[in-house]
Order: sequence, then structure tokens, then C-alpha cells
Amino acid sequence: MSSLAAPSGRRVLADLVGRPRAATRAFAVDAALVLSGVALVALLAKVSFFIGPVPLTGQTLGVIVVGAALGSRRGAAALTTYMLAGLAGAPVFSSAVAGPAAVLLPSFGFILGFIPAAFLAGWFAERTWDRRPALAFVGFAAASVVPFLIGVPYLAVILGTVMGAEVTVSSVLAAGVTPFIVPGLIKAALAALIIPAAWALVRRVDSRRS
Repeated sequence: MSSLAAPSGRRVLADLVGRPRAATRAFAVDAALVLSGVALVALLAKVSFFIGPVPLTGQTLGVIVVGAALGSRRGAAALTTYMLAGLAGAPVFSSAVAGPAAVLLPSFGFILGFIPAAFLAGWFAERTWDRRPALAFVGFAAASVVPFLIGVPYLAVILGTVMGAEVTVSSVLAAGVTPFIVPGLIKAALAALIIPAAWALVRRVDSRRS
């Protein structure tokens, strides 16, 4: 994990923690950051409203915040670890289903999509889009779209092959897209307030020290 830090010159919030020179200590720092990201997403997954085959949860907010705060590589590592923990049986998903059976959930495709979504949020953060709310919102809204690119086709396959439902474009959109548009924009906006506010606090602290 020592190579998971943001590229040189592209600091994200997690880099303010400081990076030890010793490889083992750097590994420990990265591991702690990744596990903290897993914990945040798991916590927000429990803020869940079951409105259909795909629940409305706080996960996407956690994914964006974790990706932006940790950077692209650590963010993607955190969401990969989150997925693997759930598949291993840890109760980290919004559903009560855990373990390998979770791959049969209609919502599992969105969990797969969280990995590139966190990477993209971190990619924007590494290019300082996370410092200003307007730019942050654009980047985070783009990252919020990514889980749907994987989750919606996955949802259609599970509904048709596992659940035996009649699958149409309108039924899939109603189950996996339409109810999440406004909440997704709201979560992107929240992240676009939280992350720039954290940077503003950092700048304020730095100015007082100087």
C-alpha cells in the first residue's frame, strides 16, 4: 500500500496526515486511511431506505467523500476492501445479506461501481477540484454517475435471471435510476460543501500558524 499515496504534487486531505519515510510506517498509515474509509462507507450504508430492489442509502456520499479525501488510489483501495469485506461476510452492506450470496442482490452492481466512482472523485481532488464548491460539485456529480453505469445493467440481469421479473427499459429505469437522481445530486452537493469546507479550515489553521 505504500504506493497508494496521491502522485507527487497532487495533495489530497489525507496527505495532511504526513507520510513517514519508512516503508512499513507508510504502509501502516495507508492501511489506517483505507480502513477508515471502509468504516465510513459501512456506517453510511446503514442509513438506508428500501424503496425497491435498490435501496436509497448514504453510501454514495461516503464513496465520494472517501475518494476525495484519500485520493484516487487509496479511495479505490478502500472501496475494494469494502466490497471484499462484505463478500467475506462482514455486515457492511445496506442489506442484511452478506457473504458470497450478496452478488445475487440487485444492488450489488452499484457496489462494484463504487470502486471506479471513488477513484474518479479522488482524481478530481488530486487536480484541486475539491477546493472550490462549484468545481467540486461538478466533479463529484460526475463520480456519482459511475455506479449507475455498472449497477443498472447488473440490476437488469439479476431482475431477469435471478428474480424472474419482466425486464423493460422503463422498469429498470424506475427501479435503478429515476428515484436516485435528486438524492444523488443532493449527496454530491453535500460532499461539495464538506470537502472544500475542510480545506478552508486547513487554510485557516495554517494562516494562524504563520
